[in-house]
Amino acid sequence: MSLSLGLTPARLDRWAHTFLPAPAPLTLAPEAREAITRSFRYLSDRLAGARDTALYGINTGFGYLCDKVIRAEDLKTLQLNLIRSHACGAGAEVPRELVRLMLALKVQSLAYGHSGVHPDTVERLIACYHADLIPVVYEQGSLGASGDLAPLAHLSLPLIGEGEVWLRGERMPAGRALQALGWAPLELHPKEGLALLNGTQFMLAYGVYLLLHGKALWHLANRIAALSLDGFACKSEPFHPLLHEIRPHQGQVKTAASVRELLLDSEITHQPRTQVQDPYSFRCIPQVHGASYDLMTWVQQVLETETASVSDNPNIFPDEDLILSGGNFHGQPLALALDSLALALAELGSISGRRTYQLLSGVRGLPLFLAPDPGLHSGLMIPQYTAAGIVSQNKQLCTPASVDTIPSSNNQEDHVSMGANAATKCYRILQNLRQILGIELIAASQALYLREPLRTGRNLQTWVHAFREMVPPLTADRILHPDMVRARDFLQQEAEEMLRINAESSD
Repeated sequence: MSLSLGLTPARLDRWAHTFLPAPAPLTLAPEAREAITRSFRYLSDRLAGARDTALYGINTGFGYLCDKVIRAEDLKTLQLNLIRSHACGAGAEVPRELVRLMLALKVQSLAYGHSGVHPDTVERLIACYHADLIPVVYEQGSLGASGDLAPLAHLSLPLIGEGEVWLRGERMPAGRALQALGWAPLELHPKEGLALLNGTQFMLAYGVYLLLHGKALWHLANRIAALSLDGFACKSEPFHPLLHEIRPHQGQVKTAASVRELLLDSEITHQPRTQVQDPYSFRCIPQVHGASYDLMTWVQQVLETETASVSDNPNIFPDEDLILSGGNFHGQPLALALDSLALALAELGSISGRRTYQLLSGVRGLPLFLAPDPGLHSGLMIPQYTAAGIVSQNKQLCTPASVDTIPSSNNQEDHVSMGANAATKCYRILQNLRQILGIELIAASQALYLREPLRTGRNLQTWVHAFREMVPPLTADRILHPDMVRARDFLQQEAEEMLRINAESSD
């Protein structure tokens, strides 16, 4: 199985092949190789025949220095200097699985043949991916316009034998890694540095990763919510299909159907109820989870468009005999989408936190804090504190980055998207959500343990059994931090398995 990159991009689910524990190989479609070659030859011919014509970033300086024409003999040095001078990342390292995805997405963007790069440059990016040579890239440094300049500069440094990389799990200087592989540094051609640095692949890699993992967590959130519904002895009425037929938001309908199916054969669900209604965090699961689903559906449309796009500048159109300078590098579409995705994920965590609180409230036949002997034991009192603190942190991280801007390059680049900040904030929200849901899973499984011998639905019961092998029921107070870590990791493994299955089914 391989991921073919070309003029028709892979479905979004298939990109998971690049960041799962066993990444799939990449192949470059023949039509893409032809388009790349044609674009490179056109640019070479154009430069040879029009030495006095200023072409931005090809024979001129960059940004505010766009009016500075560069001599023909200095054009290769110009591209080399560009990569070196722009490698100004700061902060934490980008996770290696995301950098691997950045490599693949950069190849996809170059595959359309509008960037003027040499085919060998694209092949070297693919070779880095296959050799498990992962450039060291940093989270901070991109304004989300003119492309993700600093992160993509670090991604590109190893092509010229500079910067740092991870080679098969060992961190080392890029020059040493190239020697180990028997590779010579590339000699960049005119425009290649600019084509490598202009682009949205930093934001886009985060977006693809976050959306696919977010969708998996949405499914898991429905499963955990169904457990909590039985744990709290809730009514099934709010999930009746008639209610959702008269307010047919796609996500709401889909969530209600998912929960109904999970609880169809539950012994607990079919017990008589005395309460008239349940709290919103249970009763409104279809409306809240569903709204997040609908927002993720829109984000997916944005990301699928971006993966099928060319986001560098200027762009080359050999058939029309044109080189056009524009703004396809601007990250505003992604910035707005990532800020929206942050809201969708944070809300899944917010309502989860409330369900955890309710499960510990000492009602519906459950002991306070789900403790075996409340008072002597504190039970799950403090994990709820932890969940509440993380939920609040997510709310704080939801402050939108996309409404911010700051001028750069001496006011030549005077409006930027801040999409990179939106991406890294959303990544933290996703990690937080996994822990919030893990804490709810601990509480829901404990509540179900206390309701035995009555059982939830068969599929859910099997899932709970698998979880209890990692986190057994609480029979006395113990250190709960390891349980919380194991619950988070359990959900990570479940999400990765979902992504693997979805990626293979989309092949």
